[in-house]
Amino acid sequence: MTLNQNRTKTIYALFLFLCFLPFITPAIALAFGILLSLLGLKHENISQYTSFSLQASIVLLGFGMNLTQVINASKTGFVETAVSVAVVMISGLLLAHFLKVDSKIGMLISAGTAICGGSAIAAVAPVINAKNYQISFSLVIVFILNSIALLIFPIIGHHFNLSQETFGNWAAIAIHDTSSVVGAGATYGPKALEVATTVKLIRALWIIPLSLIIAFVQKDKTGGKVKIPWFIGLFVASIVISFLFPAGADTYTHFSWLGKRGMVIALFLIGSNISFAEAKKAGIKSFILGILLWLLIGVGSFVTLTNNI
Repeated sequence: MTLNQNRTKTIYALFLFLCFLPFITPAIALAFGILLSLLGLKHENISQYTSFSLQASIVLLGFGMNLTQVINASKTGFVETAVSVAVVMISGLLLAHFLKVDSKIGMLISAGTAICGGSAIAAVAPVINAKNYQISFSLVIVFILNSIALLIFPIIGHHFNLSQETFGNWAAIAIHDTSSVVGAGATYGPKALEVATTVKLIRALWIIPLSLIIAFVQKDKTGGKVKIPWFIGLFVASIVISFLFPAGADTYTHFSWLGKRGMVIALFLIGSNISFAEAKKAGIKSFILGILLWLLIGVGSFVTLTNNI
């Protein structure tokens, strides 16, 4: 083993440890992985664990889903989230075709915008057999738009004097990632945070039917058989277990935390294995797709919610 290989393994081991610390966000992990790839520091064997870490993280995150809270919130938020998911997915696929964006990148950006950012991309990626550059490019777009939304949504909300309930619904529908939804809601006020969190839970559950639909559509590419994503079944099981056996709440909290940290690790691995020769294929049109979808859901949901006040 060469000195360079030893150094690379040490760097990877150090950052994998740091991934368990709260200040390492998914965006930071992805960026650091990409930086290592740019510097030519690639681990020999670690890439084989990328897919498993993504899938295992999704399953563990299910333990953090409060089914009772979702059911209660669904009485008012189900229709809005259902319509938004359908509109964004259909619009995204049509725009991707029109802009001639890579079909898998188009699917990932659409899923990330329609449901819950990085988690949705992580869930859909194994179903469509997406490559590292397709996943990482989609994640970069989502993270950039998330950061912008976190800053400007509260400003827009105050400018138009939105009630906390209206803002909470808008943030949950129009912002991609759960952490950004929570951040925007918390900035706006306690009621906004409560509404945003509960409606976002409903939106996140659309990972399940969307993954199954995509698996069914993909059957023509897998010899006519429906490739059921096993981890989606376990994701459902983890949600149900936490609902049926509430006595284990403390344990479920630890599992959910591990899932969040596992997602950070997975994004670091994806970034570190990106091939920039392939990444060039994504092009500026993928960014245009992400921006157009973000504007569609952001403006569309804002107009709908404010007209219903």
